[in-house]
Amino acid sequence: MHALLVEDDDRMAHALGTALAQRGHTVRRVARAADALRHTREAEFVLLDLGLPDLDGMELLRRLRTVCAAPLIVVTARCEERDVVQGLRAGADDYVVKPFRMAELMARIDTVRRRAPGAVAGRPGPAGPAGPDAAAVRTVCRGDAEVDLATRTVCVAGAEVRLTRREFDVLAHLAARPDEVHPRAEILDRIWGDAFFAASRSLDVHVAGIRAKTGRPWLVRTVRGFGYQLGTER
Repeated sequence: MHALLVEDDDRMAHALGTALAQRGHTVRRVARAADALRHTREAEFVLLDLGLPDLDGMELLRRLRTVCAAPLIVVTARCEERDVVQGLRAGADDYVVKPFRMAELMARIDTVRRRAPGAVAGRPGPAGPAGPDAAAVRTVCRGDAEVDLATRTVCVAGAEVRLTRREFDVLAHLAARPDEVHPRAEILDRIWGDAFFAASRSLDVHVAGIRAKTGRPWLVRTVRGFGYQLGTER
């Protein structure tokens, strides 16, 4: 796999590049946002530091997400909750704070790659319909909101709404079995590959993103103390 490593610290870049190479990845390291944008189309996954010399990393993340669908992990020293939330809402698949354990980061890379749509031949990605009747499901409608599981699109009142890949994964998981309440652990395991990822608040952030972007807060219903369900218009 080809990794794009966006990191301006030489020592950190060397450590990350060595670890990735040892796992069989080819690595292109860049230190500036302009170079990241130049090489993003060749990347199969991206590691992004936010402290770059020519552009704020959060702005680069937003720009990358307009041209790059590859799994992306933010690796940064920014540890404030607002930074984590902002990064996840901007389209990061995961957010790792420095300093970190290299083995943990490598495991997170494996997870986001494995969960990316089409990552494994013959195996459905996380946003794919689940359950015995999933093959028959294509579009799920709730009020004026339509979730097309096949084309991975969401429309509200006839207008397409742009969700991040992970936001759509969550919504599609609920829409595939819309009458069921889905436990938090089930969603985290299916989408993130880790049933104990709840401490990161990532699931809650993505649910909030779905509600805000669609303008339909009822579309994802919270079942307090348990999980989430595809909602219905009140």
